[in-house]
Amino acid sequence: MNKFFLVTLSSFLFFASCSQFGENPSGEHLEEIKKSPNYDIEKNKFKNRIENLWDQMSEKDSFWNNPSERISNNYFFNSAETVPENDLPEVKPPNIIEFMQPTESIKFIWFGHSTLLVNINNIIVLIDPVFSEAAAPLSFIVKRFQPPVLELYDLPRIDYVLISHDHYDHLDMDTVIYLKGKDVKFITPLGVTSHLKRWGVNGSKMFESDWWDKLEFEGITFICTPAQHFSGRIGTFFGFKTLWASWVVKTESNSFYFSGDSGYDIHYKEIGDKNGPFDLVFMDSGSYNERWRPLHNMPEEAVRAVLDLKGKVTVPIGWGMFNLAMHDWFDPVEKGEKYAEKHGIKFLTPKLGQLVSMDRQNVFEKWWKYSINK
Repeated sequence: MNKFFLVTLSSFLFFASCSQFGENPSGEHLEEIKKSPNYDIEKNKFKNRIENLWDQMSEKDSFWNNPSERISNNYFFNSAETVPENDLPEVKPPNIIEFMQPTESIKFIWFGHSTLLVNINNIIVLIDPVFSEAAAPLSFIVKRFQPPVLELYDLPRIDYVLISHDHYDHLDMDTVIYLKGKDVKFITPLGVTSHLKRWGVNGSKMFESDWWDKLEFEGITFICTPAQHFSGRIGTFFGFKTLWASWVVKTESNSFYFSGDSGYDIHYKEIGDKNGPFDLVFMDSGSYNERWRPLHNMPEEAVRAVLDLKGKVTVPIGWGMFNLAMHDWFDPVEKGEKYAEKHGIKFLTPKLGQLVSMDRQNVFEKWWKYSINK
């Protein structure tokens, strides 16, 4: 048995046994999700509306198509300020007592990146919660800018945990393991419950949906809606085995939209026409680059998407906590604010941990400007 084979076998066994990678659907679960119109039976994976999008993007992004641009536009030759030199302004701890007070509207607290705690008509929803030190299987990769404004054990009562897709910056194993012992329901796109099952979540607590499916519970409706992205916890070779999604959340009197990660496409208008208008839109506004434009909204596209959705107010998400792109860490909010003003969209810029109540006047600062080192 040669050394190469031993190394390959050892590597495979390491990857196969690592809990962080979760577990892709198999058996009866896999056969069930294969019935989805969004699943490509021939290629054995989920697909975007634009089929072969990943292949098209990879071909267009080939090094040899434009070597000079690829040399200058990468993580190793990048002069942008991708990580703040100092801790970002925050409200720590957040005002959880006020957050939990009865409301006929929507309250929320942004924890950075895409993690949100939302009180909609007194129903508490925790979205894409990542409380670990890093958004990666190893703690020294993709480390967070600073600790969470609230520790996991200080979270209030949670009714629902809502997940957009299985990437590490949206689905955090340690957070799931902590929450699995609580009286909560986990809501995910198709296939993502396979990871939760691997981490010990009871089947009675898990609910998964295909695009346009509805989950109705007492007083609240979750509608799984399209996104243009991809999935996978072990690179793209093992990717696309679970579905990615955005979410519409509605009660009798209020509604919000959560984009998850997505590039700009016609799905925003379709969602707006079917389910809008929305009182509040949490829109993917970070981790963008012209090279991977199909996967994340560019700044003006994020604002255009809010218009398509018929959103009244928007909050930029997908930024402010992890170094996942080559733009300045503050670009999403700096450029987003400019485009929102241009298109007449109300653009909210809460600090980390700031309580925002949609039924009252809130004070927002240009806090990121104090942290720019250029």
